Amino acid sequence: MNAAPTLQSLIAGRWLGDRAAVAMHSAINGAPVAHTHAEAIDFGEAVDFARRVGGPALRAMDFQERAARLKALGAYLLQHKEKLYAISHHTGATRADSWVDIEGGSGTLYAYASVGANELPSGNVVHEGPALPLGKQGGFAGTHILVPRGGVAVHINAFNFPVWGLLEKFAPSFLAGMPCIGKPATATSYLTEAAVRLMHESGLLPAGSLQLVIGGTGDLLDRLAGQDVVTFTGSADTAAKLRVHPNLVRHSVPFNAEADSLNCAILGPGVTPDNPEFDLFVKEVAREMTAKAGQKCTAIRRAIVPRQQLAAVAEALRARLAKVVVGDPSVEGVRMGPLASRAQQADVAERLALLSQEADVVFGAGDGFAPRGDGVAEGAFFAPTLLMGRAGSDGSAVHDVEAFGPVSTLIGYDDLDHAVTLAARGKGSLVASLVTHDPKVAAHVVPALAAWHGRVHILDRTSAVESTGHGSPLPQLKHGGPGRAGGGEELGGVRAVKHFLQRTAVQGSPTMLAAVTGEYVRGAAVQEGDVHPFRKWFDDLAIGDSLLTHRRTVSEADIVNFGGVSGDYFYMHFDEIAAKTSPFGKRIAHGYFVLSAAAGLFVSPAQGPVLANYGLDTLRFVKPVGIGDTIQARLTCKRKIDKPARKDQPAQGVVAWDVQVTNQDGELVASYDILTLVLKRPAA
Repeated sequence: MNAAPTLQSLIAGRWLGDRAAVAMHSAINGAPVAHTHAEAIDFGEAVDFARRVGGPALRAMDFQERAARLKALGAYLLQHKEKLYAISHHTGATRADSWVDIEGGSGTLYAYASVGANELPSGNVVHEGPALPLGKQGGFAGTHILVPRGGVAVHINAFNFPVWGLLEKFAPSFLAGMPCIGKPATATSYLTEAAVRLMHESGLLPAGSLQLVIGGTGDLLDRLAGQDVVTFTGSADTAAKLRVHPNLVRHSVPFNAEADSLNCAILGPGVTPDNPEFDLFVKEVAREMTAKAGQKCTAIRRAIVPRQQLAAVAEALRARLAKVVVGDPSVEGVRMGPLASRAQQADVAERLALLSQEADVVFGAGDGFAPRGDGVAEGAFFAPTLLMGRAGSDGSAVHDVEAFGPVSTLIGYDDLDHAVTLAARGKGSLVASLVTHDPKVAAHVVPALAAWHGRVHILDRTSAVESTGHGSPLPQLKHGGPGRAGGGEELGGVRAVKHFLQRTAVQGSPTMLAAVTGEYVRGAAVQEGDVHPFRKWFDDLAIGDSLLTHRRTVSEADIVNFGGVSGDYFYMHFDEIAAKTSPFGKRIAHGYFVLSAAAGLFVSPAQGPVLANYGLDTLRFVKPVGIGDTIQARLTCKRKIDKPARKDQPAQGVVAWDVQVTNQDGELVASYDILTLVLKRPAA
C-alpha cells in the first residue's frame, strides 16, 4: 500500500513541501490520505510575488483576454475531471456531491468567462456611466470608473467544497486582474491541491496569478495592506474573529465573509398532502439533509410548517429518509456518504445534543442506521437526523445552534407573520425557501424574508421543472446573506468582479473623460473625416469617429406610410382632434419612425466591414417630432470591444455607436446606442 503523500504549497512559482506533518484521513475508513508539509511558508515572499509578478502579468492582459483564459481553464479541468473524482470520494462525497464541487467549479469558470466576454470592455478600465454634466455650459462633467486594485486577494475556504469553493472566488478576482492566494481548509485540502496542480500544469495561469497555501496562514494577514482583499467562507465564529484582525482593521482591508447560517424552508399555508407542493417540500428538505451529508452552508436547518401539517410532514420525511442508503460512496446504491472528518462527526454530535434539549428525534440513528462498506466503523458517518421542536419549548437552540451535518428541525407556525418571525430568529441566513403555489402568499412573505436572507427561493409545481434547488448558489445570482450569514456577497455575475475593482469618481471636461474611460462621452471632441465610419475596419476605427448626417423633413405621408407598414394607428399619429387635446397639442410621428428615419440618414448601405446591428441600448424618445419638423442624426463611435478570434467566424469586434437625433432647433429628440459586429482588417 502506498504511503500517504505529502501535499505541497504553490508559493512564488514553485511547489514547496517534502516533509510530512499533520495527517488527513479518509472520511470513509479513517486511513491516511495525505499529510500537510512541515516546511514553513515565507508569506512575505508569497505576497511580494503576487504583487510584483502576478499582478503585472494579469494586468498585461485585458478583461477579454482574461475571460478567454477562464474559459480555456474550465475546459482543461473538465478534460481531467476524473483525476479529481478519484480523490473526491475520500472527502465523503458521492458522485453526485462531487459533481457539484468539481463540474460546478468548472462551470463557474465558464460563467465568468461569459461575464467577461459579454459585459466587460477591452482594456482594464470599466466606465460606470453615463457621465453627468456638472456645469451649465457643458465643459465640466463627472463619472465613475472601476480599475484593478493592484493588490492581492486572499481566499480562505471551508472544507465542504474543496474545488468549487476556490474557483467561485478565483474566477471573479482573476477576471478583475487580481492575483490570488488560496487557503483551503486542511481536512480536504488534498482535493484542492489536486485541482490547483491541474490548473498550474495547464500553462494557462500567468506566473503568480494563483498561489496555494497548505496548512496554516501564519502571518499572512499581517502582511496585507489597503489594496488587498480577504474573503472567508466558514463558521460564523471564525468569521467574527478574522473580521477584527488588527492589521485588517488598521489598513481597512476589505473583508468579505460568507458564513454558515440557519437557513429555513417554509411550507405555505393551505398546502396539504394532496398538493404537489407538499411532496416538493418534503423532497427538498430531505435532499438538503443528505446532499454532501448536510455539509452545505445553504442546507435547510429549520423546516417551518403549519402546525396542522406537522404530523403529515414528519411522517413523509421519515418515509423518505428511511430509503436513504448511507455508506462508502463507491458502493453501489449509496446515496449519502460520511461527514468530512471524525472531528466534524464529533462536532455534529455535540450540537445535536444541544438541540435535543428542546426537540425530539423524529428519525435518527435508532432507525436502522448501518453504513455500508468495508472499514466504515472507522469512518465519519452520521445518521440523517430529523428533529421536531418540543411543545411548550421556547426553541431558542434551534435558532442559535447549527449542527453542520444531516440534521434538520421541524418547527410549527400559526400564521404567515409567525412563520416570518421564526425565519428571522436565525439572525440572518444565506437562503430561505418558500414552497407555495399561491402568488398572494409569495407577495406577502418574500419582501419580509428578504430583509433577513441573501436569497429567497420560491418553489412550486411550475418552477420545480427547472429549479436548481434551495441549496445551489448560481454564478448569476448573489451568494451571501446578512447578520449571522456574514454580511458579505459572492457571485452575482459582474457584481462579484466589481468587488475586486476600485471604484473612483473622475471629474473633468467631456474630452478628458472620454480619454480616461476609453469611451465617447457626449460633449467630447469628435473626429469627422471623408470616410464614413461604417466603411472602416474595426482596427481603424477610433473612439470619437463621427458622422453628422444630412437632414430630413418629416411629412404627413411619412406617418401614414409608417402606420401602414407597422400597423400602428395610435391616435396620436392619426387623430387630429384627439391629438390637439393631448399634452403635445398636435399629431406626432411614431417614435420608431424617427428611429428608422435616423438609420436611413446614417447607414452606409454598401457591403463593408459592418456585419450586423444586433441591438439597441438606452433608447429614449426625448421630444416629440411633428409634421414639418426636420431631423438630423449624429453617429459617433462610442466603445470598442475586441473579441478573441474564433475558428468558426472571421476576426471581428463589437462597436457601440452613440446616436443623437436632433430637430431643426438643435433639440435632442431621440437618444440611443447601436451595437454592431465589425470585421477586422483581413490579414495581408
